[in-house]
Amino acid sequence: MAGQQRVYRQRIRATSSLKKIFRAMELIAASRIGKARLRVDKATPYTRAITRMISAVAAHSTVDHPLTTARTDTGRAAVLVISADRGMAGAYSANVIRESERLRGRLMADGKEVVQFASGRRAVSYFAFRRRELAGQWTGGSDAPSRETAQEMAKALFARFMASKEDGGVDEIYLVGTRFVSMVTQQAMVLRLLPLELVEGVEETEAGEIEPLYDFEPTPEQVLDSLLTPYIESRIYGSLLHCAASELANRQRAMNTATSNAEDIIRNYTRLANQARQAEITQEISEIVSGADALAAS
Repeated sequence: MAGQQRVYRQRIRATSSLKKIFRAMELIAASRIGKARLRVDKATPYTRAITRMISAVAAHSTVDHPLTTARTDTGRAAVLVISADRGMAGAYSANVIRESERLRGRLMADGKEVVQFASGRRAVSYFAFRRRELAGQWTGGSDAPSRETAQEMAKALFARFMASKEDGGVDEIYLVGTRFVSMVTQQAMVLRLLPLELVEGVEETEAGEIEPLYDFEPTPEQVLDSLLTPYIESRIYGSLLHCAASELANRQRAMNTATSNAEDIIRNYTRLANQARQAEITQEISEIVSGADALAAS
């Protein structure tokens, strides 16, 4: 009985230590989620505006430009997967990787070769374990991304898109990440960066004709050239911010659940320890009474 009590007390101490860690991580995530959400809110209008401008140019011009013209000569597609650097964030990274595997399956079914890029140690380790070659990888700061990292990613992806078939060029660029909707809802998403899919900023007249909302100077080609790099960088940076906010929200929720589970385990072991102590006391009393009865009988 004394041995059981000792085991239970050890487990209570170990669980209490884990509970403190879980609680600390929950508080850290809670303190940082506000800033992460604010960065998402600040970056979204710019990303939306530049996408709307490029869509307007694409809708009202017939220029042959990388933003609007699909390539078909390479048979490859670049996929950037954005995950977390650390665990203890629930199913955050698992959902992103699962979505990337679905995209990979669809692309391979269409006869495409996937050129893999990864951000975050969880995704990098996932692909390394499966011995998949990475054309580019970035780790560190997944919960607080920098614009410099987004620029590096944009440069690497755009270089692949503009390269020839012999140099490893790709037809399409996809980004797999997480969209932050609210503290409760975060959705795994697939975004095609190039060529551009979204068409906004047009309106129809009564006769059914489409009229431009803008005049382009000097030319649509030069406008698209000047907007190409900022567009890719802003979309990647915006996605990184959404992923950071989603990671922190998932970690806060997961650590809150882990803290509650640790409290349940401590209560359970405390009850078992008390039962073992009571059983030990009962046994000792029984032994004393039995010994007294034996002496009295002799």
